[in-house]
Amino acid sequence: MAQPSREYYQVTGGTPLAGEIQVAGAKNAATKILLATILSAEPSVITNVPDLVDTAVVAELIRSIGGRITQRGEQWTIDTPTITNPAVGPLSRRNRLPILALGPLLTRAKQAEVPVVGGDAIGPRPVNFHTTALRAMGAEITGRSDRYLARTSGLHGATIQLPYPSVGATENIILAAVCARGRTVIRNGAVEPEIIDVVQLLQNMGAIIELGTNRTWYIEGVPELHGAHYRVMPDRNEAVSFACLALATGGEIQVNGARQADLMTFLNTVRRIGGGFTINDRGIKFFRPGSLRAIDLETDTHPGYMTDWQQPLITVLTQATGVSHLHETVYEDRLGYTGALQAMGASLETTTDCLGQLPCRWWAQGFQHSCTVTGPAALHGAEVTMPDIRAGMAHLIAALTATGISRLWGIEHIDRGYQQLDQRLGALGARLKRSQQV
Repeated sequence: MAQPSREYYQVTGGTPLAGEIQVAGAKNAATKILLATILSAEPSVITNVPDLVDTAVVAELIRSIGGRITQRGEQWTIDTPTITNPAVGPLSRRNRLPILALGPLLTRAKQAEVPVVGGDAIGPRPVNFHTTALRAMGAEITGRSDRYLARTSGLHGATIQLPYPSVGATENIILAAVCARGRTVIRNGAVEPEIIDVVQLLQNMGAIIELGTNRTWYIEGVPELHGAHYRVMPDRNEAVSFACLALATGGEIQVNGARQADLMTFLNTVRRIGGGFTINDRGIKFFRPGSLRAIDLETDTHPGYMTDWQQPLITVLTQATGVSHLHETVYEDRLGYTGALQAMGASLETTTDCLGQLPCRWWAQGFQHSCTVTGPAALHGAEVTMPDIRAGMAHLIAALTATGISRLWGIEHIDRGYQQLDQRLGALGARLKRSQQV
C-alpha cells in the first residue's frame, strides 16, 4: 500500500497566470477505456493516455491478470490474449477502479476477484448499485472485508433501473453487457461525456450500444469483441481547472484542446460570474475582463454543473463581489476542503441546509453539503494538506491567487489527476516548486 508522500508544493502567489497550456487525455475516460480493452483477446491501441497515478494503477491491474502493455509516450498497446489470473493482485494503492474489472473478467474468465473500492476521501462510494446489477445479469458475488469474489455460468441481459444515475454503475453494467447473452436495458443511467467516450471505443470493438431518451441505454450482447485503435477525449476537468486559474488570478490562459461541447454548462457559469472566454481553433481562451460577481450554483449529474467543477469555482468565487451560494447534490461530504480556504482568508461557511432548488438526496440528513461564499476576500498563504484531487486543485488555485507563500501537502492526489502539473503551470508563470521533506 502506498504511503503518504513526503513531497509538497511551495507556492508563491499573487501573479496573474498567462500563456498557453495543452489539455491532457481525460483521466475519467482513459482509465475505463484501458479496462475495456481486456474484453477482447485481440490487442488494442489507445492514444492520448495521460501519464497519471491512476492510469499506472490500471496498468498494474491489467498486468496482474495476464495482459501485456507497451507504452510509447501517450500511446498504449494492450494485449490480453488470455486471462491467466482472474484475481486482481495487490495494487500499489487503493483505488475504486478495480470494481469495474468485474464485467470484463466475468465475460472472459467466468470468475473474478477484485479489491474493495478506494479512492478519494469525498464520502462513501457504495457499490451496491454495481453488485445488484451484476447479480441481475447472472453473477454470484460475495463480499469480504477487502475483496469481492464473483463467478458466473454466463452473463445474460437484464433490465436494470438505477436508483441514481451513477457513473461507475452505468459503466460497469455496460462493460458487463456488451458480450452478455441477450439485451440489457439501463434506465436512469448516467450520460457523462466520459461514458460516451468508453461507449465509442466499445462500438469500435464491435459492440452494439444505443442511448435512448430519458437516460436509457440499450445494449445488445455480441459473441466477442475485436481490438481497436482509439484516441481518448481531452480532460474537461483539466480544462475547467485551468480556466479557474485564469479567472481567480486575473490572468489570461489559452486552454488548447478544450472543447466547447464538453463545457457548455461551465461556460455559461463563467459568463454569469462576469468571466470571459473566446472559442478558437486551438481550444478556448479564458480571461477576466473586469470584476467578478456572485452567483447561486447547484451541482448535478450531466448535463448539469459537474461536481468535480465546484471546488475550483468556489476558489474563484472568493474573489467575486457579493454572496454566492453552492448546493452540492452529488456527494454528501465534498466540502471538507473549505476549511483550508478559510485558513487562507476566505469568508466561507458550510451548512446542512439545501441552498438550492434541485431535489437533493441529502435533505435533512445532517450532511454539510451547501456553502455560502462572501467576497472578494484577500487570500494569504498558509500550510495546507490536500485531501483529494479536486480539493487539491482548489487549494492550489487559492495559493496561486493569495499573497505570500503556501506549502501544500498531499500532492500525490494531484498526481492522480493532473500530469506534470508543476512544470505545465510553471510555463504560465506560476511560482510553484515541488519539494521534498528531508
